[in-house]
This record gives sequence, C-alpha cells and structure tokens, in this order.
Amino acid sequence: MGQQEKVATSLAGAVSEEISASLAPVDAELERRYPGDPGTRQPVHTVYVPGDVFAADTIRSWGDRALAALDEHAPDAASFAAVLGLSDELAEPVYTRVRAKLEREPIEDLRVDFEDGYGNRTDAEEDEAAARAARLIAEAYADGTAAPYMGIRMKCMEAQVRDRGIRTLDVFLSGLMEAGGLPDGLVLTLPKVTYPEQVTAMVRLLEAFEKARGLEPGRIGFEIQIETSQSILAADGTATVARMIQAAEGRATGLHYGTFDYSACLGVSAAYQASDHPAADHAKAIMQVAAAGTGVRVSDGSTNVLPVGPTEKVHDAWRLHYGLTRRALARAYYQGWDMHPGHIPTRYAAVFAFYREGFEQAAARLARYANRTGGDVMDEPATAKALSGYLLRGLDCGALDIAEVARLTGLTRADLEGFASPRRGDLTASA
Repeated sequence: MGQQEKVATSLAGAVSEEISASLAPVDAELERRYPGDPGTRQPVHTVYVPGDVFAADTIRSWGDRALAALDEHAPDAASFAAVLGLSDELAEPVYTRVRAKLEREPIEDLRVDFEDGYGNRTDAEEDEAAARAARLIAEAYADGTAAPYMGIRMKCMEAQVRDRGIRTLDVFLSGLMEAGGLPDGLVLTLPKVTYPEQVTAMVRLLEAFEKARGLEPGRIGFEIQIETSQSILAADGTATVARMIQAAEGRATGLHYGTFDYSACLGVSAAYQASDHPAADHAKAIMQVAAAGTGVRVSDGSTNVLPVGPTEKVHDAWRLHYGLTRRALARAYYQGWDMHPGHIPTRYAAVFAFYREGFEQAAARLARYANRTGGDVMDEPATAKALSGYLLRGLDCGALDIAEVARLTGLTRADLEGFASPRRGDLTASA
C-alpha cells in the first residue's frame, strides 16, 4: 500500500459558505425555471378533428381507415418497405407493429378543433359542439376507448374571437366536471399566441375556473401554439417564446409549431410552405432552445399533402410524410401533427423504424454505462439520460418491448426512468 498523499488547503470554510449563500437565489431560480422533463409519456403525434366532425367512433374510424389504406396500397411488409425504403431487417417488424398499433391504439393524442378547422359558427352551434365534445370525451375515458391524451383547441386570445374562445373552453371544461371530473389525459391548446400577456391571460382564466370548481391550483395545463413571427422574435429583439414559457407560470406543457400559419406570416409562397423549410427550422430551433430543461415539450407541425387517390399518389404522399417525420425525429422533435387517417401508417412506420434501428446500439451503450464497462464510446451521465430517454420513448409508443430492452440492457423500466431523470448534480458532476 503506497504512502498516503498529504492534502493541503488554503481557504477557510467560511469562503465556501459565503459563495453558497450568494448563489442560493440562483440555485432556487434554476430549480424553478428548469425542473427538467416531467418523465411522463409524450405522444408521437396530435390528430386534429373539427368540432362538428368529432364523434364517438372517431378514434376507431381513423384506425380502420388507416388499415384500409394499408390493405389497398401496401398489403404486406414487402410492399410497404419498398415504398418507404425500409431495410429487409426492419420491414416485417415495422409493418407488423404498425398494423397492431392501428388496431390497438390508432391515435395517441386527439384535439377537437374549435379554431381553424372549425371556423366561425353561431354561438348556439359552438356551445352545443363544445358540450358534445365534453360528453363524448368523458364517455370515452369511462369506457376505455379514449386516446391516451384528448382535449380541445379553442379560439385564440385576439380581440375578435377572445370571448368566444373563453366561452367554448368554459363550456367544455364545465361539461367534463359535470360528467365526473377532468381526465388525467386532458390537453388544451391555445393557438395564435403573439404576446406573453396572452399566455398570462390564459393562466388567469384557468385559475378562475379552478377556483370556481374547487380544483387544486395548477391542475390545468395547456400547450402554446407557435404560429406567428412575433411569437419567435419580439419587437425588442428578444425570444418571445422563452418569455411565454415563463408567463405560463408552470402550466405550459408544450410548444406546437403551426407550419402553414407561421410560413404565411413570413411571406413564404404556398408551394413552399413545409415543415422542412429554412424558416420552419429556424423557428423550431428557437422553440427547442427556449424549452430545453423547462419540462415543456416541442412538437413539429404537419404536412398538407394528403395520401389520397390512386396508389401512385398515395405512395408519393407516404414517402413525403415518412421522410419529414424521420427528419423531425433526428432533430429531437418527437411529436408532430397528423391531418388525415392515411398519415397514421407512415407516422408509426417512421417512429418505429427510428427506435428499432438504433435500439441495439443504444441498449449496448447504456448497459456499458450502467455496468461501468469499456467500449468504443465513453459516455457521461447526460448521454445516459439521452439513451434511456430514447428507449423509454420507444417503449411508450410500442416500437420496443420491455422484454427485449431488459434482455439487452439488464435494466428494468424503473432503472431506465432513473437514468432518464437524474438529479441536476448527477448530470454536472462529471461533465
């Protein structure tokens, strides 16, 4: 046993104490503003259905129509793989899982739309549609046919439609309360947000509802839809979206990019309005940085190219949608919008391929990290967080099974969740 090293210090303990005391407000601010990911499931997509179209069988109908599209245009794994360029290794497991998903859980997140997809109706008509949406959603959660997440998109906080949006939200939430209470999967979307003050107004509105109904303060959260240039860059040059997150006072759950409204706001010609346009990339990059660490999740937008018509046109639309979804996933946008039942097969194909093709490498790297064994990549706690988050998202959507993850990692789901949500000090200690 070697000679023990002599340890020398020069600073009195009071120095460290003084520094800690001076940074205490910063420590509290970091904890408040950047709590980290909530650790809950994030849906891979959001489906929008107009308020007058939404019905008790909407979810099942979308699944059946998606399956019918596969039956007609890609009736087996080989034909589907040929359209999308899937490898022989991925073709069968992806196709099989896509069909199983469409049968079991065709929609992960559904928003009954009372904004652009619904338009302006008489007050009586919109009241009735909002009450019906509340009743049908409550019934769906009660009988087990609901999507994991469901809710509405109200009209925005701009003066022309503000009162109507507030009333629709009130009718909808009151209907849910009368039917037994707010479901755990409730999600609300506030569109066309331009100023942080509009977010603050939404917070005050929800506070008033919670008080009126005796709910726990902060019970109701909402998504902020980013559809205007002003929501990205304010007149004073600051990033408005970052101020919006703070204005939400902990209630913001997501930032959803609106492809076509945002593109039009910047003057992009209709033929070039798409989620991979440079203007879209710029907006989403700012959204992503603003949301990082806050627990607010970012969602990509949609494509308006629908997979309808003859097989050749359907295949073209499928390839476009698949490519856009894979591109978004690589950029860490794990959620997007789907506007038509024909988009769902390629949504799930892209998501499942993304997780399955990188699964073995991610599992091996996480296993080495967990066991502190060697390898050709030296990973740190932040990377272990990303690896476990990747595997958890794959499990949540159905791309992966817990048995195969456990077999390759030797870890339980609880282990994965521990790596995915470390304490702040665990992430910075070895950085």
